[in-house]
Amino acid sequence: MKKILVIHSSGRSKGNTAQLVESFVKGANEKGHYTEVISLVKNEVKPCLGCNACRYEKPCIQKDAFNELIPKIKEADCLVFASPLYFWSMSARIKAFIERFYCIAVKDGNPPYGRYEKYPVKDCALLMTAADNNFWTFEQAVSYYQYTFIHYIGFHDKGMLLAGGCGHTDGKPQIDKTNHLKEAYEFGKNIYSES
Repeated sequence: MKKILVIHSSGRSKGNTAQLVESFVKGANEKGHYTEVISLVKNEVKPCLGCNACRYEKPCIQKDAFNELIPKIKEADCLVFASPLYFWSMSARIKAFIERFYCIAVKDGNPPYGRYEKYPVKDCALLMTAADNNFWTFEQAVSYYQYTFIHYIGFHDKGMLLAGGCGHTDGKPQIDKTNHLKEAYEFGKNIYSES
């Protein structure tokens, strides 16, 4: 059994991304994994201020939900980032959340990729929805995910589900008219199929 923490950044509680998360969680739970969904709408996380207080072993000076989420992040085996596509990338809420990882990094004397810090080793996955379904729709978001989470922070990629063609941005969610909910269920069910 794995501990899976889903970071959900959409503001629409019944929207396409919320439904994708729900299907993923259902599949993971059926396989016996422990899942918890953290809404970044209900748990506000402000962007990093770059004050470097954490580099001097002081707690983050910002008083928001991130400080309470640190133990959950450290205990999780896998972090799943769930976001709608906003301006061809992930939501600002996800970006603010990951910026704050700066305060849980530790100095690394032999750093890979030219960085000087080391992060907790985790698995990660990406769930995204979009109205469009062009061949390039998710290109920027995938690049950000791969460079930031995999290459820089050093998480282990467990896969991506890029759910395009989910209806117009100003209309009702239409993800139920696609195969994406079934795909999310199977993704959750099989994310640790090799274990």
